[in-house]
Amino acid sequence: MTTTRAKKGSAEILVITGLSGSGKTHVMRALEDAGWFCVDNLPTALIPPFADLIRDSPDLHRSALVVDVRERDFVRRLPAAYLAIRARGVKASLLFLEADSKVLMRRFSETRRPHPMALNEPVTEGINTERAALARIRKMADRILDTSAFTVHQLRDYVKEHYERRPEGQETVISILSFGFKHGLPSEADLVFDLRFLPNPNFVRRLRRLTGNDAPVIRYMKAQPDTAKFLKKVLSFLGFVIPRYVKEGKSYLTVAIGCTGGKHRSVMIANELGKALAERGYSPSVRHRDVKLP
Repeated sequence: MTTTRAKKGSAEILVITGLSGSGKTHVMRALEDAGWFCVDNLPTALIPPFADLIRDSPDLHRSALVVDVRERDFVRRLPAAYLAIRARGVKASLLFLEADSKVLMRRFSETRRPHPMALNEPVTEGINTERAALARIRKMADRILDTSAFTVHQLRDYVKEHYERRPEGQETVISILSFGFKHGLPSEADLVFDLRFLPNPNFVRRLRRLTGNDAPVIRYMKAQPDTAKFLKKVLSFLGFVIPRYVKEGKSYLTVAIGCTGGKHRSVMIANELGKALAERGYSPSVRHRDVKLP
């Protein structure tokens, strides 16, 4: 039996870190399902030797490492260890996970696990301490993902969409994301469009409890002259930039569509953009971050 060796320079390490409770374990499990070799809590001193190990390994050439504050001096040691990966000719990227403090507190309350940086203190103290300690690591990240609004299943879908192996030559993965500005900008967005200039269905009593997925809201939005004008202009813009992103080798493109609350205008427009791009031969995914928030 002949084993095909990984091509020189094809080895890749994804370093996953971030705040405790932000979903690192769920991301690691999803990566394992997508065919990645994953190691949890690898000491930072072993990261450079691990890069040497996978460089010529056909079985480990797509590996993910979860590293965090469980290791003492992690914050001080990680930057040098991360740079050492690239010095060995291995492709490296850093994914930083975070979440809103209230969400993290709720998650710790539900699991009844102590925060690693607040063993004898309130959870909120540990969250604040860790967030401050990781500020330097966060600045190093290639991708920052706020998991506050993700369910476990949505997080797994995100990982599958962005990190599952794709056929050779497959084009940029395009994601359309609706959101509400009052809930914060999505950290993963590459392009952001603001729909707050359009009439708000939330001020129409019969539409207030509905969403942009519902037919009455869709009809209301399509009746607004600026809706069609906006769609035409943004599709023209995307038609210009997407081929250029593909040419430059960009693997993922997230287009975020925002309104005030993320329930009506952004949802409807995101759906319409998804359909229009599909008709143009792309295969975009559409996700509504805030549509179920109160």
